Amino acid sequence: MACPFHQPAKLNEAISPLDWLLGNWESVEPGEGSYPSLKPFRYTEALHFTQVGQPIINFMFNASDVETKKPLHRECGFIRMQTGTNRVAFIVAQNSGLVEVEEGELVGKKLSLHTHALARPSFAKEPHVKEVSRVFQLRPDGKLEQTVSMSTDKQPMTQHLHITYSRLP
Repeated sequence: MACPFHQPAKLNEAISPLDWLLGNWESVEPGEGSYPSLKPFRYTEALHFTQVGQPIINFMFNASDVETKKPLHRECGFIRMQTGTNRVAFIVAQNSGLVEVEEGELVGKKLSLHTHALARPSFAKEPHVKEVSRVFQLRPDGKLEQTVSMSTDKQPMTQHLHITYSRLP
């Protein structure tokens, strides 16, 4: 008997404007990470965007160290669209303990998001992230770019990550 979690489902119309995200993506070249409180680093990342017929996209992001291949950052969550608009909500939980809701707009094949709300455990490591800005853009060559900026209680909004992905067959 086939696994019910791997059944192809009809795409819910509510998320059809985001269908270009669906599928599996891997970094083309190592992504670049930096922040004033960190030494610059490089990473690889795999993205998985799926749907099961509901008005949401499920996602999981897995980043690894370029040299050691050790797991680094993990994110998972859901993407929703406000019916009849281009407004998008990106609900994400990170392995660091940060949980956030980012909201923004979809314009063509560019999704721009910014923190709406965030929470963390009471014992989270400092400095605390205060806001995040994230942009996904599907390029004309079919590659997907992601840029993430953030501010903490010690640093203003600064670009943190930039990476480009190719869709896997």
